Amino acid sequence: MSNFISAVKTFAADENGVTAIEYGLIAALIGVAMAASATTVGEKVKATFTYIAGQLVTP
Repeated sequence: MSNFISAVKTFAADENGVTAIEYGLIAALIGVAMAASATTVGEKVKATFTYIAGQLVTP
């Protein structure tokens, strides 16, 4: 029984899993931010090219 309690205490004190979860959450947040900014930039680039195409004169 003492060995089991010792194993539980060791498991509770181990922070490697917590660190991995934190890094995973940070990576997910960065991914969401990149997707949102890529969508916004993509829409602006599309609008710019649409404007340029509208300004071109066909002979």
